[in-house]
Amino acid sequence: MAKAILTTTLPLLLVLLLLLQTEASRLGREKLTHLHFYLHDIFTGPYPTAVQVASFGAIRVIDDPLTERPDPTSRLVGRAQGAYASTSSGGTMGLLMMMNLVLLEGKYNGSTLVVVGMNKPMSEVRELEVVGGTGAFRFARGYAEAKTYRFERATKNANVEYNVFVWHH
Repeated sequence: MAKAILTTTLPLLLVLLLLLQTEASRLGREKLTHLHFYLHDIFTGPYPTAVQVASFGAIRVIDDPLTERPDPTSRLVGRAQGAYASTSSGGTMGLLMMMNLVLLEGKYNGSTLVVVGMNKPMSEVRELEVVGGTGAFRFARGYAEAKTYRFERATKNANVEYNVFVWHH
């Protein structure tokens, strides 16, 4: 009985291994990509890009522009689309970030990265997880460093510098 199971299971496992190896070779070598841009989180003005959708927890839905330089009129390279929610009750401010970085330029045009994690805006540098992607970033994994470039207390508008390091095929 054990021999019969072995003679049917072993060839099946070998075929499965061969299929996985073929798919892995089709994807090519994994590479590291570094992306750098500025996110503009705008609460005020005629075209806000972050809108509060609930009074409890300050949940905000975003469609923030990503630009090449800190100047909001610099070249648009993508958009950050998603949501974030205040998750701390007292103490240090914390935001649960859930966003897709939709890239609109060059060889990454149409590709996305999925970024999630705890963002503590009062910290100088925050690290968020890159947990996936589409297009050129299939099977992506890595991290994003966020650093506040400018914050306007009166309007709460923010300009955040992002450095994203991504392993992908």
